[in-house]
Amino acid sequence: MRVKTLIATSDTAYTQHISQYISEYHANIIEVSVCNTVEHLRNTLSAKRYDVAFMDADLIKEADLSGVKLPLLLWSHQDATETSIVPGRVIKHRRISKTVSDVLEKYAKVSGNINLPEERAGKITAVWSPAGGVGKTSVALACATAFATEEKEVFYLNLEAFSSIPAYFQEKSKSISAVFEMLGTDSGNVKILTQGICDMSNGIKYLCSPENFDDMSILSVENVRELVTCCADTTDELIVDLSAVCDARTRQVFELADNILLIIDNTDSSQHKLMQFMTQSNVFECIKDKITLIKNKGTTNCVSISEKSISLPHVDSADTQFVYKTLAGKFAENKEN
Repeated sequence: MRVKTLIATSDTAYTQHISQYISEYHANIIEVSVCNTVEHLRNTLSAKRYDVAFMDADLIKEADLSGVKLPLLLWSHQDATETSIVPGRVIKHRRISKTVSDVLEKYAKVSGNINLPEERAGKITAVWSPAGGVGKTSVALACATAFATEEKEVFYLNLEAFSSIPAYFQEKSKSISAVFEMLGTDSGNVKILTQGICDMSNGIKYLCSPENFDDMSILSVENVRELVTCCADTTDELIVDLSAVCDARTRQVFELADNILLIIDNTDSSQHKLMQFMTQSNVFECIKDKITLIKNKGTTNCVSISEKSISLPHVDSADTQFVYKTLAGKFAENKEN
């Protein structure tokens, strides 16, 4: 099933614009209908029930909302006195992708655990290193960008305790905290929320940093499983950027992953921590067949732990976007070889 959505406003140019956008980018999840007059709206609502309806102030006053699960006011600054018509609202005069994303997020909170069509069970790539400072996030985003250039839908999920996402993306997406309140409950639908996120940078979807540290620290192993699985079900390629620890949550992602990129650089610290992971943890034996060793920052001499390896150069720049975009090209070249 798809989310049955009604858009009602006398602004015909707006309804045409937004319906075209939905047809192009969200047709797999949203079934859209439009109304531009009171008579048309009344006839439409009497004939069919809707999951979501967002309507401007003039039309919503004339609507019988009993057949709408989530009625929303399509709000503009001219409607400043009309905010009490229904409890929720969406802002009209902003980028269409933001409006659609906002609507899906609001519906995700009330929809319950419904099944959605075309679950793709995208491939999961975990990106990890036992050492910090090896360029893990730059490599993760290089991998994501390389997939995006292949015209695949890509989702980047950062599960670090302290995320560096703001340094890499100029546009702000939804906070990952918006997802956490839905995990482990029947009151929300993570898949609807993640499908509503628009491509924010280079064709990559992503969730921003949590609103506070505690949001990330209290995640259970089951929460992580649900989050990763839901994200994978709404994309072709899921890239999971992990903290430099090997706790139960990290091991859960390793178990779910199809591939694991293990990052190393030339430093003694990085090399020693890798050897310690290999010799003192039974996790390595469980995941070694999934590992591709990423020799980052021009690394040449390191222990061989996998038949699969990719060498990436040192990119001397303080511009984080320049670094990962440069590495993306090298990443793609190495994959082909």
